[in-house]
Amino acid sequence: MDTATGTETEVDTETTAKAMVYELHISPKHAFEVCRAIKGKKVEDAEVYLEAVLEKRVAIPFKRHKNKVAHRRGLKKWYAGRYPVKTCAEILKLIRDTRGNAKYKGLDPDAMRIWHIATKKGRTIKGSMPRAFSRATPKNTDTVTIEMVLREEGS
Repeated sequence: MDTATGTETEVDTETTAKAMVYELHISPKHAFEVCRAIKGKKVEDAEVYLEAVLEKRVAIPFKRHKNKVAHRRGLKKWYAGRYPVKTCAEILKLIRDTRGNAKYKGLDPDAMRIWHIATKKGRTIKGSMPRAFSRATPKNTDTVTIEMVLREEGS
C-alpha cells in the first residue's frame, strides 16, 4: 500500500522483484529516513551509499525527524543528519535479498532501481523495568516491517 495516497501499488511482476522483512528491531524513525534517502537510486548506488554510512563517511539527511539532530558535513541542501548504522545494515541485507530475487527471476539486477520502499509499524514487544517500591515502568520495543520493490530501468 502506498503510504502517501493510501492506494495499492501497481506492480508488474515481469519487470519487478520484491522482498520484505518483518519485525526488525530497529528504530522506526531511522528506518523512515534511510528509506527516503535511497528511494529512486540504482541498486549499486544504494549499496555503495549504505556502505559509506556504515563506515560513517556519509550522513543520512534527517528531514522529518530532525528535532535536536546535529549538523553534519557533506549533506547537500540539508543540515541535519545522522549515521544510523544498525538500520543501514538491515536495509543493506534487504537490498541484497531483493537483488537475489531479481537474479532468480532472470532480470538484470545491475539495471534496476529502487522503485518502491516503505516502512510499516511492526509488532510492539511488551516489557517492563522494575522500579522502587514494587512499581514498574513500561519498556516496550517497537519493531519495523520494510518492503522493497526493484524495477528495471526501461519499464
